[in-house]
Amino acid sequence: MLNKKRGHTCLLASGMAALVLLMVVLYGTIGPQQASGSILRPGYLLQGSPLYQLDLSWPQKPELFSGQVFGVAVNQNAGVVYVAQRGADVPKVLVFSTEGEFLMSWNTTTLEMPHGIFLADAASANPRVWITDVGSGPYGHSVKQYSPSGKLLQVLGSPGKAGSGMNPLQFDHPAEIFVHPSGEMYIVDGDGGMNNRLIKLSKDHEVMWMHGEKGQGMAQFYIPHSVTVDDYHRVWVADRGNKRIQVFNSITGEWLGTWGSCFSEDAPYSVRLTPDKKYFVVVQLNTNQISLLEAPPVGLIGQCRVVSVIQLAEEVKPHLVDLDLKTGALYVAEIGAQQAQKFTPFRLGGNFL
Repeated sequence: MLNKKRGHTCLLASGMAALVLLMVVLYGTIGPQQASGSILRPGYLLQGSPLYQLDLSWPQKPELFSGQVFGVAVNQNAGVVYVAQRGADVPKVLVFSTEGEFLMSWNTTTLEMPHGIFLADAASANPRVWITDVGSGPYGHSVKQYSPSGKLLQVLGSPGKAGSGMNPLQFDHPAEIFVHPSGEMYIVDGDGGMNNRLIKLSKDHEVMWMHGEKGQGMAQFYIPHSVTVDDYHRVWVADRGNKRIQVFNSITGEWLGTWGSCFSEDAPYSVRLTPDKKYFVVVQLNTNQISLLEAPPVGLIGQCRVVSVIQLAEEVKPHLVDLDLKTGALYVAEIGAQQAQKFTPFRLGGNFL
């Protein structure tokens, strides 16, 4: 394990050395802040408005990461962070406090290849952890609900049977789930499988509406990868294969618009809102970037506008994110670096910028 973590450190160090060299070529001598609005920090570069900074103290024992980290979910009420990872003979979920203390791990055999993870009912006495499983074994191609301690409570889909059926409901590589406070669910199904679907389920798990056609047109998808819902009844979907974000009415399913101009170099892999509802957090895995995009007001979709970028080192490969809705802290699951990292908001007068 020690050799593995040293390997990660060397990987990040070499990546940042290349990043520093690039900055020297572009801007000359590296100073604490460039005229271009860039700020170089240990392990990453801030561009644009500085909204987040890396918390180097989280977690307290990073050597506990033992697989490829794909997803992260936060229970802001309990102060708990769930990290989903893959690999042979590794616990599929690690649980930390928001302060970085290791709490427990799940050694369940009912998880094969976790992809997305979401914390629902955080304010209740019985919060639930939802995980999408893209494995091909007897538990794969399904969406599962667990207790905070890792007890399997419910399964959506037909475990072990990839498909496109609606009754009974089937999935093929479901990428992520978003559970609204109302209990309604939004699932993006098709992380490279036969399906390219956005499905809305009622709190009783009945299909309310769906978009499921593969393509590049309106309301068509190619590898829908992440989904979130804002306070204005808008569903935002990271349409990874098409390098865009599509927007829908959460009640009717009506297509509302598309953002594509921000993603010419790399596709959006995640989409989440900051607690103040001002920004969308979008990661781009291949360019190793975390971008904050300005959230539009009600009644307007418009075009995307990048406000801030966190440029990570080469081969970090950020995948999916979640935010602490109380503190605004951002947690990033990183496949290449095989870790999760915490970023905290810069503050002015105690308020999130």
